[in-house]
Amino acid sequence: MVIHIDPNLIVLGPLVLSWHGLFSAVGLGAGIWIALRLLRGGPVPEDEVMTIAFWGTIGALIGARLLHVIDQWEYYRQQPLQILLINEGGIAIFGAIIGGVLGGWVYARLRRLPVGLLADAAGVGLILGQAIGRIGDVINGEHHGRHLPEGTPWAVVYTHPNTLGEPGVPNHLAVGYEQVWDLLVFGVLLGLWGRLPRQGMLFWLYLLLYSAGRFVISFYRQDTIVAIGLTQAQLVALGSAAVAIWSLVYLLTRTAREPATAPLAPPAEPAVNAGTPPSRETA
Repeated sequence: MVIHIDPNLIVLGPLVLSWHGLFSAVGLGAGIWIALRLLRGGPVPEDEVMTIAFWGTIGALIGARLLHVIDQWEYYRQQPLQILLINEGGIAIFGAIIGGVLGGWVYARLRRLPVGLLADAAGVGLILGQAIGRIGDVINGEHHGRHLPEGTPWAVVYTHPNTLGEPGVPNHLAVGYEQVWDLLVFGVLLGLWGRLPRQGMLFWLYLLLYSAGRFVISFYRQDTIVAIGLTQAQLVALGSAAVAIWSLVYLLTRTAREPATAPLAPPAEPAVNAGTPPSRETA
């Protein structure tokens, strides 16, 4: 597959809007939309959901850029002003997850909102937003894949002079693999919405599935090895998966000890006085 697309969608003097920036914004909007749909009719008002989304977005932007800068510190140490140009691309998904969850969690705790329920909706929204955001990575050529022999049917080759990929070199479309995995995880989470015994379990399942996929797919990327032959993303994925497994086991054992009641159970019908025929009126 040959990709000959300019990664810069709009250039106005020093301002640059990349395909990465566009699809990151679209993914953010889609993630918030699906979370709102899932929470509609529940105990959390829509304006509170939007406020949580706002603080979660702020946290996600800070976390995503910070983890990316740490990972690529040798480059940014020499060009510190580039740290602020997030519109040109360069974010770490795990940083977005950690920062976004922290931002939303702090607000939800302060407002005494059901954190587990909100986290479940956030997990579904996050994985959908990640899948859409990866479209921009595919177009831009970011996150180089490992090289493949000439003529490999599934290889991708970037040919535009401004590409962020390696021009003319066939490689694995690792971010495309991740996009497919994200969509599969999204389908699983959407199918399990409201079916798990405890609020919060869907979020930890999201983190576990995404981390497992990212760990494997990172072997097809040209990321910097940090320790024990693994990249930063793989090490974070292992830690995230361990926390997710522990949390799922904890919630399952808690369910066994103290069965949860349905969070959105309808109120009981008022008793009808004996001898009084029930009203035939309907709402």
